[in-house]
Amino acid sequence: MTTVTQAVREREQGRDVQEPRAPRSRRRRAEDVAGYSFLLPWLLGFFLLTAGPMLASLYLSFTRYDLFNAPQWVGLDNFRELFSDPRYRDSVRVTTVFAVVGVPIKLAASLAVAMLLNAALGAKGFYRSAFYLPSLVGASVSIAIVWRAMFNDGGIVDQISQGVGGEAGGWIGDPTRTMPMFILLAVWQFGAPMVIFLAGLKQVPAELYEAASVDGAGPLRRFLSITLPMLSPVIFFNLLLETINAFQVFASAYIISNGTGGPANSTLFYTLYLYRRGFEDFEMGYASAMAWLLVLVVGAITFVFFKTSKSWVHYSGETR
Repeated sequence: MTTVTQAVREREQGRDVQEPRAPRSRRRRAEDVAGYSFLLPWLLGFFLLTAGPMLASLYLSFTRYDLFNAPQWVGLDNFRELFSDPRYRDSVRVTTVFAVVGVPIKLAASLAVAMLLNAALGAKGFYRSAFYLPSLVGASVSIAIVWRAMFNDGGIVDQISQGVGGEAGGWIGDPTRTMPMFILLAVWQFGAPMVIFLAGLKQVPAELYEAASVDGAGPLRRFLSITLPMLSPVIFFNLLLETINAFQVFASAYIISNGTGGPANSTLFYTLYLYRRGFEDFEMGYASAMAWLLVLVVGAITFVFFKTSKSWVHYSGETR
């Protein structure tokens, strides 16, 4: 009681009263320890499984390393060899064509189906699940095997093609038809962007469509003037995500081509060639250089997307 009374009197006299800080400091340290304890598994995983291997591969990209002997420093020789390697150029060409052609077609198909599902139809849950199902299993090895059987010589697609007057021999053995086959496989897996588009369509106010209809705007004008601008953030997200995924195609290319990248390097995707140089030819330094060039290219594409998005991505409530 005396201590409390003395503190009150000192406060009334304008004196600063120093409250005890030891308990608060101990409590704060205990909270910090608890927080870092919960973060520790993630931090260990990041430094040991992500940051550590990335730094090691960066070092190996400047060396000759075959997994059996010690790395030998060669400087920029691996990067110089990349640009003089005709198979490397083929892998860049194949991956670029797949990304430039396949991603827009996939996004267009997913947006079209999302708009259909957003309409007043019955059994919406069934159709949404049915269209999303290929995205759950499309990247698996089993589906790649099935896809190879369908498009191989004598497969069901080859039989249908011959039935309508097409050439026999299958798509897999024809260099001119392997890329359309992979694009079809990518488009078939449009479930993930479709769900994102569907969620975006749910956020478009119905009053905008009603006002446009009153003004005499037709379906095409409403789509161009309302749907696309309101969906621009979602389009940007899907475009960026699908572009990055297009540069990482591996499993389907490996299974369908039996790991060869043929015929005539028409299925030699970038990651498939990286795998072959690293784990078949045991040139880990060369493969590491390829990996880091891919990281730089994807980073540059992402940077360009974000820079150009300011001119066509519209966010709700944003004034320009």
